[in-house]
Amino acid sequence: MFKTDQLELGAFASLAFGVVGDAMGTPTENLEPAEIDARFGWVETFEGDGTDDSIMRNLIADALIATGGYADADDWAAQWMHQHKEIFGQKVGRFFPSVLHAAAKLRFGDLPRTIATGNMPSSSSAMAIAPVGIVNAGHPRAAAAQAMELASLIHVTDAAFCQDGAAAIAAAVARALDGRSTVDQAIESALSAIKPWSGRDMRQLIEQALELARTANDYQGFRAAYHQRFRRAIACDSRETVPATLAICRLAGGDPWKAVTYGANFGRDADTIACMAGYVCGALSRDATAVDAALASLPQNIADRERSLAHKLVSVAREKARNEVQNWQPLAG
Repeated sequence: MFKTDQLELGAFASLAFGVVGDAMGTPTENLEPAEIDARFGWVETFEGDGTDDSIMRNLIADALIATGGYADADDWAAQWMHQHKEIFGQKVGRFFPSVLHAAAKLRFGDLPRTIATGNMPSSSSAMAIAPVGIVNAGHPRAAAAQAMELASLIHVTDAAFCQDGAAAIAAAVARALDGRSTVDQAIESALSAIKPWSGRDMRQLIEQALELARTANDYQGFRAAYHQRFRRAIACDSRETVPATLAICRLAGGDPWKAVTYGANFGRDADTIACMAGYVCGALSRDATAVDAALASLPQNIADRERSLAHKLVSVAREKARNEVQNWQPLAG
């Protein structure tokens, strides 16, 4: 096991709680809140190692590692091609049509910059974006810019608000990993990452969801009110999932276990909401003992896998930061 410093702890917790949220929300995905209550009561256990959320996250991580942290949409597309069995393998049924359609177009020779045209809204980039926050730890603006670029592989033009969602989650993770910030400050960075003009719709939805969380009496009250006001035609539309995620992070007070359970019990695209909430709140972790206790039910092989990935991404983050400081020093005088 690696000697865990603060940044590696936050990176590991972000990735691991993301997997937990993905797995915990799998049985409740596409269910209505009332169905969850009737079938499960309260979901707080999980099995497996996640779905398409975690697979797409790993493909982004591999692209970042291969490029020293500077991956763009072409680099992510290259991982889709190189590891096409990860998408079209055993879990192909868990992938949203936007990704399957885009990946198929790549294999038939379309350019990465064109495959997103016409795609339906989804959270397929936001749900995978945590590694971008990690390699830009402490620099939410850089995380948001890179997330916007990577997300263009799946969503552009009329669905570009999905890029805004990815930018918001990446920025929140990057801010949370600075070792000082609160959950409210991470959420503030998520909002700041979205362009006030082009991204106005997503910004307003997040602000409204946060206000709903502030005034709600409890989680159940928030959940009921949210489903009345914020639902979209497609459950995985990031205009529904990202505002819910950030509001849940606030409701949970930054506690990653609360956040993933709130997400898993939320209904609709529950696995993705729980996954993204795990990313953000996990990144706020400061206490290794508390993280280990909360993740006690995570199988050891999965925990080791997430620690290894966190170590690699943090190494990339540090090398990227060193390179950028070195490049800017002559201009600093």
